[in-house]
This record gives sequence, structure tokens and C-alpha cells, in this order.
Amino acid sequence: MLSLSFFRLVSVVLSLGPIALSAPVANSTEAELALNFLQTWYNSTSGLWDTTGWWNSGNCLTAIGDLAAIDSTVVPTAQQVFSTTIVQAQKYNLQQLKVITPTFNIQTFQGPSFPDAMEAPAVVNPRGFLNGYYDDEQYLQTAMDIFNDIKNSPATPCGGIWWDKKHTYVNAIANELYLSVGAHLANRVPANKTFYLATAQNQYNWFVQSGMVNSKNLINDGLTTACKNNNGTVWSYNQGVILGALSELSTATGNSSYLTLANNIANAAITALSDSNGILHDPCEPNCGGDGTQFKGIFMRNLQVLQKAAPSDRYVKFMVSNGASIWAYDRDSRNALSVVWSGPFVQTANASTQSSALDALIAAQAVGGGKTANLAIASRRAKPIVLEG
Repeated sequence: MLSLSFFRLVSVVLSLGPIALSAPVANSTEAELALNFLQTWYNSTSGLWDTTGWWNSGNCLTAIGDLAAIDSTVVPTAQQVFSTTIVQAQKYNLQQLKVITPTFNIQTFQGPSFPDAMEAPAVVNPRGFLNGYYDDEQYLQTAMDIFNDIKNSPATPCGGIWWDKKHTYVNAIANELYLSVGAHLANRVPANKTFYLATAQNQYNWFVQSGMVNSKNLINDGLTTACKNNNGTVWSYNQGVILGALSELSTATGNSSYLTLANNIANAAITALSDSNGILHDPCEPNCGGDGTQFKGIFMRNLQVLQKAAPSDRYVKFMVSNGASIWAYDRDSRNALSVVWSGPFVQTANASTQSSALDALIAAQAVGGGKTANLAIASRRAKPIVLEG
């Protein structure tokens, strides 16, 4: 479930030769310090981040790329991680199984061993980064391979694409990502722009008519077998991915009307999912499991994309406020970041909670004008929580 920031940044990062990991410096931003701690979980053998799973590791990689795009001191770290992960991680992506819980959360089981009731997937050498879930197929050396695999998948009875290759569920996230891939490629492959753009526009038309966007401009998780909105949980990441997709589609077409829906969803999500201090939450907190802990960072990353396309003072305030709250109230003495951004710090942080919060810090740094953003965050800084024992 990776964003296309990987596609955007890979050519820059891989053009560099091998360089050692960068060391923290005295004036490091909050995002740089958070990245340094995230990297304590990085496993160069697997190319993934220990304590979290396959698609979460993809979000870790995306966060590093996004930070490198606005902070040149991070480029050496990004180069080394990208070059290692591209080679190593594809060996591990089939060792997972997913289920949708009654609250429409994802529960991922990582191999090589699985619960007795689950049939382990065949462990074979995958082609590139393709696996059994269309929403995970955003981690490819070329985005064209992703697009072709999804486009060639069988149609669902509802239209759109399936969540998985077993055809068990038609949900928002897979369809949003398909739209996002098509729109990104339309902007990056001029020779085939017409083809990619037509697919993205068709997918957009289907999505807005599918019923998943409810009367409050919020996106429910998916559709029933009767192709109706299932009133599934309103997760932050379902509100987020569409923002980036619509921003790309607006760029590809020159049609700003796509941004109207994006702004409606963004504003509705900020209102519905924020507490009285304007801090973002998901309904599962603080017990979000290995997947739900990733969701909020995806929203913040895509809100930053929308902010570039359709600037809003509300978005800037929201991103800076969340970054400030994370650093003030959701951080321990090691600069580990946990799941509840308003605090208090919830034991135990892992690579998923860290990278998700890092997405928010990157967004705050980006809208604050680079390294100066840490001054805005520092204005509300509190002492970090000191671990006992």
C-alpha cells in the first residue's frame, strides 16, 4: 500500500552512488530525529523494518523518500535504504495473509508461519513486487507493472477492482490506489498519457458513483455483496489516498473541479476525525493493531499533496498542529513516536507508529518552509517522556 512518492523519487535517489547513513547533527529537525530512530528497526537483510509488516515497510520507505525530497541531508540515508530494499524486500512479499475484521480493519499475518486455521501462501520468487493484494502493489520498480497487473484483473460485479486476488471484497483503498496509479502515470509517461488518463478518469467516474463517498463527504470502507455502501468504518487512510489521487488527476487534466471533491473530503475528514484540539485520530486508538497504526500518516502525506494543489490555511494549521502535538506529547526519551498523537505516549512504539508519525512531521516541515518548520513545532515542545527501566 505504498504511495507513488516512491515512483517520483526513485530516479533521484538511485542516481547517487553508495553513501553511508547520515549522522544526526545539532540542528536536526524533528523529522530527521524521528527518522534516525525509525532506522534502528531497519533490517538490511530483508530490506524491511523489523516490528512491522510488508506494506507498512513500504510506507517507511515512502516517508524516507518524501523527507529526502525536502531535506537534502536525508538523501544519503534514502539512497542506501532504497538500493537495499529494492533488491531484498521483494523476496518477502508473499509471506503474508490478510483478513478484514468486523470493524473493517485489516489484520495482517506475516509468515513464514501462520495460525493453524490459515492456509499458508505458496512461497515462490515473486515477479517484481506483485502479490495477492492489489492495494499492496504500489512498490514496483516501475509503476507500469503495477498498473498493468491491476488493469488486467477481472472486473467485480460492482465495477471497480477487487481488494484481493481471491475476489473477496470490493473496498475503497484498492480502488483509490488504482485511480492514483493511473493519474500519476498520466503525468509521468507522456507517450502513453492518453491511455493512462482515460483509465484514471473512468476509475474516478466509477468511484464517485459507487456509493462509498457518503452524504457527509466521508469515505466508508467498501461495498456489500449487493454493491451498496457497507457503512464500514471511516478510516483516515481512505480519506487520504483519494486526496493525492485527485490532485494528480487535476494536474493531468488541467481541470480544477477534481480538487473540489478533494477539498470536501479533506475538510470533512479533519472535522470528523479530529479532537477538540485539532489532532487526528482513528477509531481504533489506542489498540489499532499492526495495520491501523499506519493509517493517519497516509492521510497527512496526501493532505500535504493537496495543500500544494489547493492551498488552505486550515490545512497548514492542521499539519503543523499535529506535528507539534506528536513531538510534545507522543514521544519518549529516545524520540520514539507512538499511535496516539495527542498523547499520552502508548507503549510500545514500532516502525509502523514511527513512520506514520514521521509522515505528519514531514508534512509540518514541508508547509513550514523546510528546516524552519522545526521552530514552529518547537514553540509547543514539551519534555519527552522518560522511560523507566
